[in-house]
Amino acid sequence: MSSWFRHLPVVPIVLPLLAAALILLLAERARALRIAIACVSITAQLVAAIMLLALTTEAFPDIWPQGVGAYAIGSWPAPFGIVLVIDRLTGLMLTLTAVVGLAVFINSLAYWDRVGPHFHALLQLLLMGVNGAFLTGDLFNLFVFFEVLLAASYGLLLHGSNSQRVKMGLHYIVVNLVGSLLFLIGVSLIYGVTGTLNMADLPARAAALSDADRALFDAAAAVLGIAFLTKAGCWPLNFWLPGTYAAASPPVAAAFAILTKVGVYALLRLGSLIGSANALAHIEGSALLRPDLFRGGMFYIGIMTMGFGIFGTLAAQQLARVVGFSVIVSSGLLLTIMGLDHTPLLAPGLFYLVGSVLATSAFFMLTGMTGRAWRTPTVPATVPATPVSVPTSGYIPFGVRLAAAPHGEDDEVGVAIPAAMAFMGLMFAFCVLLVTGSPPLSGFVAKFAILAAAIQAAQGAPWAAAAWMLVGLTIAAGLASLIALTRIGMRLFWSVTGRSTPRLRALEAGPVAMLVFLCIALTVAAGPAMGFLEDTAASLRAPRIYIDTVLATGEGR
Repeated sequence: MSSWFRHLPVVPIVLPLLAAALILLLAERARALRIAIACVSITAQLVAAIMLLALTTEAFPDIWPQGVGAYAIGSWPAPFGIVLVIDRLTGLMLTLTAVVGLAVFINSLAYWDRVGPHFHALLQLLLMGVNGAFLTGDLFNLFVFFEVLLAASYGLLLHGSNSQRVKMGLHYIVVNLVGSLLFLIGVSLIYGVTGTLNMADLPARAAALSDADRALFDAAAAVLGIAFLTKAGCWPLNFWLPGTYAAASPPVAAAFAILTKVGVYALLRLGSLIGSANALAHIEGSALLRPDLFRGGMFYIGIMTMGFGIFGTLAAQQLARVVGFSVIVSSGLLLTIMGLDHTPLLAPGLFYLVGSVLATSAFFMLTGMTGRAWRTPTVPATVPATPVSVPTSGYIPFGVRLAAAPHGEDDEVGVAIPAAMAFMGLMFAFCVLLVTGSPPLSGFVAKFAILAAAIQAAQGAPWAAAAWMLVGLTIAAGLASLIALTRIGMRLFWSVTGRSTPRLRALEAGPVAMLVFLCIALTVAAGPAMGFLEDTAASLRAPRIYIDTVLATGEGR
């Protein structure tokens, strides 16, 4: 049985690829069969991701004794062959991707999968690209999977095409193609200098470079870093993000919530391998590998990204744009944490990453429901400013002020709240608490842990001022989101002008409730989850096991 478990790392890539191919071969009228194939694929991906996550916890020592597994495609050993690598961080991101993918799939069945014929195929290709980016152990295949998810995301963005989606899709594809070009240039230069693209092999190859080659390696790494920062949605390369996410259909925007975290993952992975002091203590003289330059650059980029997101949040008037700026703030916060390079900050940062992706995905799907509530006005555009006489019998419109009662006392009028509006209001309140980091949900737990670790880092450390900047901006981001979302919430649920009660289906309401429930469960299980993430952070800080496992691939086969 253990031999079959060793093949699990390839399942999250091969399964969605086969599912997409089968769906594309079917006729458009075979909708039920297409849905069935997509459902089986996404469910199997979730099961495989959970199993891979369990295997990295060292619960099965006979398979991966040290919690890190490497799968050589075609039995070609690293660094020459294609190697898929699974560790705690990879397992976590795969599980998160599968959960979001399942929620998006179910939500799309209510309406959006019927708008175009290729939604399910594109969603499968998107999941393939994201899963491959998390699993791959070399830079070239990271570029390949980036391009796969870029092509699939562009197709999904244009799904249900209108002028706004076409316009924002053009911005999206141009910016990301420029990022891909920089990625390709950086990868080419690194291979030309070091002779390898395997991420585990790069530290040893970089150690043997001459001074002249070291300068070229630094330039290549800088170009590669810009490409990753573009994918992560950092300032000033993120001007496209709020408008693009707002223009996309709600399930597509929910799926896009994970895309910026792919860039963050790439920076975190390469930073742990190349920039780790433990793994590369013998490498000196490289600007990329100097902690002050690498960490400082990452920190200030993260700070500026958070500042841009805060001001954008306060200025935004649409719910989808506010949530889009929240995605930018989350990316900026994660980059700032990476820039501080304080080990106790990393686990809360990963906890925040998981919670923010779940919350923003639920929020984007909720925007589709609330948007329908404002399409058909049910009361006049202007509410009378003076009291009007209304018969005592019959329906009394909500928002119309009654004339005084005969005895000088106004009748107290009760208004029934439809179940759909009650559900949307409750989900909106939960999402606001999660995004803003207000108690008592997982967003508060994550931000409280981040603030505690940042204050600890500020005690006499050389990064004291930077740590206090992180504290201030984290609090400011929460307040800005709270102000913006409160303003929008009052307009959505308290104002009656132009509002109708939408008809909600279980297929679109269920995924939102599921993601919110997972955030609540994450809050309840914050202790065990934080313990797992602390182990994950420790493995990133000491990547020797990762490097040795990858380089030993193929031995004894």
